[in-house]
Amino acid sequence: MKILIVEDQPALNRSMVDYLSSQQYVCESVENFRDAQEKIELYQYDCIVLDIMLPDGNGLQLLQQLKESNKQDGVIIISARNELDDKITGLKLGADDYLTKPFHLSELSVRIAAIIRRKSLQGSNILHYNEITIDIQAKTVRINDKDITLTRKEYDLLVYFIVNKNRVLSKNAIAEHLWGDAMDMADNYDFIYAHIKNLRKKLLAAGSDDYLQSIYGMGYKFSMH
Repeated sequence: MKILIVEDQPALNRSMVDYLSSQQYVCESVENFRDAQEKIELYQYDCIVLDIMLPDGNGLQLLQQLKESNKQDGVIIISARNELDDKITGLKLGADDYLTKPFHLSELSVRIAAIIRRKSLQGSNILHYNEITIDIQAKTVRINDKDITLTRKEYDLLVYFIVNKNRVLSKNAIAEHLWGDAMDMADNYDFIYAHIKNLRKKLLAAGSDDYLQSIYGMGYKFSMH
């Protein structure tokens, strides 16, 4: 699950990145309006943590642009100002939640998880696809009621495929989802193939049907044949 943090205070920005990364999220971060605008235009995120007061603009403008583009990224607004008008404006513009500084990082993580469940999983902690059952909170995978062991990337990949089942996902989209901008892909997607190959092998060995399809020249799709 991929998070964008938009926060101009370097120490708070870094602490959010460190904490959320420890909670198994892929985190990207920026410290100003312009960089945030570029990220939001180019990429899709499971959740955006958005500071209202930025040195070169207002976070509410970014939220408005996001919604005008019909993008479905979850948004949590954060602000040092405990003003009702900010909260009401943000929620009217389409924010999913609102936190006032200072806040506990554990609380932020809980709010993010709730938004992702609500948007991607219709509020459930359990993700089903035929014989595959994933507990999003416990981060466990069962095939026909038997636990299987996946690496973090294999787990993230499986969740991403099932949430986007029946859609063709490009190699670039998969790589960007798993690693964000922390990895220079350099047009070499061998690492994606390796993770997909290992995931497919583990699913089949556990008794799963073969849902992973390679779509020539386009990417991969998770669906019934």
